[in-house]
Amino acid sequence: MTDVLPAQNPTAIDGTWWRQASVYQIYPRSFADANGDGIGDLPGITQRVPYLASLGIEAVWLSPFYPSALADGGYDVDDYRDVDPKLGTLDEFDAMVEALHGAGIRVIVDIVPNHTSDRHEWFREALASPAGSKARDRYVFRDGTGPSGENPPADWVSIFGGPAWTAVGDGQWYLHNFAKEQPDLNWANREVRDDFLHTLRFWSDRGVDGFRIDVAHGLAKDLPTELPTWAEVLAAPKDGSHILWDRDDVHEIYAEWRKVFDEYTPARTAVAEAWVAADRRARYASAEGLGQAFNFDLLEADFDAEQFRSIIEFNLGLAEQSGSSTTWVFSNHDVVRHATRYALPARNGSDQKQGGAWLLAGGSQDALDRSLGLRRAKAATLLELALPGSAYLYQGEELGLQEVGDIPDADRQDPAFFRNPGVDVGRDGCRVPLPWTTTGGSFGFGPGGSHLPQPAWFAEYSVEAEDADPDSTLNLYRKALGLRGQLQSEERLEWLETGREDVLAFRRPNGWTSVTVFGDEPYELPSGELLLASAPVADGALSGVGTAWLRS
Repeated sequence: MTDVLPAQNPTAIDGTWWRQASVYQIYPRSFADANGDGIGDLPGITQRVPYLASLGIEAVWLSPFYPSALADGGYDVDDYRDVDPKLGTLDEFDAMVEALHGAGIRVIVDIVPNHTSDRHEWFREALASPAGSKARDRYVFRDGTGPSGENPPADWVSIFGGPAWTAVGDGQWYLHNFAKEQPDLNWANREVRDDFLHTLRFWSDRGVDGFRIDVAHGLAKDLPTELPTWAEVLAAPKDGSHILWDRDDVHEIYAEWRKVFDEYTPARTAVAEAWVAADRRARYASAEGLGQAFNFDLLEADFDAEQFRSIIEFNLGLAEQSGSSTTWVFSNHDVVRHATRYALPARNGSDQKQGGAWLLAGGSQDALDRSLGLRRAKAATLLELALPGSAYLYQGEELGLQEVGDIPDADRQDPAFFRNPGVDVGRDGCRVPLPWTTTGGSFGFGPGGSHLPQPAWFAEYSVEAEDADPDSTLNLYRKALGLRGQLQSEERLEWLETGREDVLAFRRPNGWTSVTVFGDEPYELPSGELLLASAPVADGALSGVGTAWLRS
């Protein structure tokens, strides 16, 4: 184990740390590999704690590390209270938490409550039990249609493509809103609810400081005896009464969870992944519920001053309404990295996910304006880090990593690729293992290879290459996160008049000012001490496509 500072639990210091925290998301299988099997692991994270501390983050969020067949990148969980043997052991988890806490970094773990894997002991018991049994009641089973139940109960479609119902061979079918290896749980079942309360306590007792809740809007369901058609499901109003998503009664579940979180001092935190209408997000973020909810609005926006300002104003208003703080995010394990999205033409209101067409066309780096994409990404990140609220950063974005779009079909792993040929390339491109060194079989990811292929150009984005360059993206992030820790104040901002539609400027109550130029023309900065800039500043003017921080 790498030497770290003496162990301490930072949650014993401040129970409101999450309100304006910088949180670094780790996708464990692609962060660092300690044993050389090509898969990232918990000891690899422990070895890299000094690097994480050097970034200046307050917390790490770990994507699932539980036992899993990886039908969905670990979001198909076999056992919620254990570690996948490929990634480590519970003892190694404890050592990792101790090392992170010793470096003053808190720990958030992913909880996946909408579904288990089909290898979970409950589901194996359900398959071995008859229709109407207690074992099957933990999941959503229905009789099929047709004389022998040979047809699905309804024509519903999975989010990953294909049918949402799978037969079990005795006339019954089970619901899976995602992959068939991810059977949906029945949250009307008291045993399901109690077991997850046990899981929350299990990890909290091991020192976990908070939880990220996967598909938080999907747990509560109310399926009528006669199931509607898929067209009717899609057309149903999303007003809290939808049979599958964002039902009002889901908040009864989270009220119970809040009681568990509040058993600890300070209380454990939680953040909801809830893909719901913005005006319904506040309930997930309430103090009586999970406390915070992801805001993906900037992630889905073009690099555009008007869009950014509208999104910022709206979400700060929602945070005030809920009493929470908002969250800001540009990249994660499910989307094309933002340095690449910003290197492509703007969507201009299109419903297609940014980067989707580029991926389907082969994902060539030659099709990108990588320099422009990186300049925009750095400008957007500095703006994000100046805002009130929590900033969620995805591993590798501090290196300015581009998406790996041209992974050979034979090397792809994401089920979305296999279930939607020609429609969805999948999310492997943002999950390629990180480059730590300029040379080596896996660029320092581990002593062996890497479970997804790394392109040769990763060398120039490696930690080793950027660490030695004072003007690198990595060192920009370090400076920005260090300053953010010093400059954070009240969760308010004041917009400043800029005289240009392509320039946004705001001031925090302590005199910290952020100016972002979205266009190409330089902009004369207001008076104040220049703290940091993502683009050149000459004769008091910030060049185009950049953000500068000043202090008055």
